[in-house]
Parts: sequence; C-alpha cells; structure tokens
Amino acid sequence: MYFFLLNLSLLDLGSISTILSKSMANSLWNTRDISYAGCAVQVLLLIFFISAEYFLLTIMSYDRYVAICKPLHYGTLLGSRACVHMAAAAWGSGFIFALQHTANTFSQPFCHGNALDQFFCELPQILKISCSAAYLREFQFLIFCAFVIFGCFVFIVGSYVQIFRAVLRIPSEQGRHKASMCLPRLAVVSLFISTGTFACLKPPSISSPSLDLVVTVLYSVLPPAVNPLIYSMRNQKLKGAVCKLLTGCFS
Repeated sequence: MYFFLLNLSLLDLGSISTILSKSMANSLWNTRDISYAGCAVQVLLLIFFISAEYFLLTIMSYDRYVAICKPLHYGTLLGSRACVHMAAAAWGSGFIFALQHTANTFSQPFCHGNALDQFFCELPQILKISCSAAYLREFQFLIFCAFVIFGCFVFIVGSYVQIFRAVLRIPSEQGRHKASMCLPRLAVVSLFISTGTFACLKPPSISSPSLDLVVTVLYSVLPPAVNPLIYSMRNQKLKGAVCKLLTGCFS
C-alpha cells in the first residue's frame, strides 16, 4: 500500500505542477503567452501524469481487493516484484497514451487561430483550433481511450463492490470504518472520470468559458489536491507520523 501511495503522490505532484506552475508564472509576469513547444510539452506531461494516475488507481483498487477479500493470498498475488511490475506498467501505459495524444494533436497545422480559452494547454481547447482532419483523427483516438477508461472504471467499481460486501460482513465498528474509507476514494475516481470525459466529449453547443473552467478544475486540480487527504491522512500510522513531525517543528 505504501509503495503505491508513493507512486500516487509523485503522479499527483507532477500533474498539478504541470498545470499550476506555468499559470502562476504567467500571473506574476502578467501574461498569458506560452510557446508552441512549451504547449506541446505541457500537454505531453499532463496526459502522462493523469493517465498513469488513473491506471495506478485501477491497480490500487485491485490491491485493496486482494488485501481485504483474499488476505491469505496477498503475498502470492501481490509480492514486491509484482507490485513493481504493475506500477511500471501504469507509468509506461501513461507515457504511451500521452505520446500518442501529443503526436496526433501537434502533427497537423492549426486553422482557427492560436488563442485558447483556458489557463493552460488543455487538449479539448487545442482541438477546437485545429484543422478538421486533425480533429477527426484525435477524436477517434479519444473514443478508443473512452472505452479503455470505462473498462478500468468498471473494474474499479467491481473491486470496491466486493470490498464493501466483505467489510460489511464484519460485525464490528472496524468493518464499518473500512467501508467508510472506501467511499471517498470511489467518489474522487467517479468525479475524475465523469468530468474528464465530459470535458473531452461535450458538444460545442453547450460549451462556455465559465463551464469549461469549472469542469477543468474538477478533473485536473481537485483530485490531485484531495488525494493526499483521502489516501494518506485517514491512515493512522501516517497521521501519527505527521503529528510527530508537526510537534517537532513547533516545539
């Protein structure tokens, strides 16, 4: 669990830094400009971190399923080598997805200006100013990604359903506590998937700058911000370590 939490923390840090660092720099310098190469790098890194995180969350749901529902088989199914391989697969799959998206998006010229109605280089906003051929090719790849994302989401929900069934059979307060810890995780994953899918596939007729901004914050900024609270601060050992650290700093 701690190994996967370390990977999740790195991915959260990378995704939120990719978005907010350039936005903060632009605010300080009172500008909204970004170079073509800088925009491509931002898209590559953002898709890499977000997709790798989603694959990692899928793996973590399976990890919790085995730990709670099949604890006697945990060492056999999820040993140290298997955990490393699964985490590497999440990072590698995220990079492949990001490379494909970035290559499809920036391999064609843009026909509708160079201004984006967003505070960073968001893929749906870039597609709006791209030529029709490039938009169609990237949209087809987005449909394929939507099927992959939906499959992972079904797997995550199925894993947590099995976890709920297992912990609710425990006739104690501990069982209800474990079930309550799973609900916020599933809620954040659902928020991330629903808002991210809506941002990529929403029809242009209902698009507006204010709606686009709210949806973008919900899928790109909010999940990385609340993940440390959900996955770490509800853990008693981590809470104790943080309390000791704060006590040492202020004593």
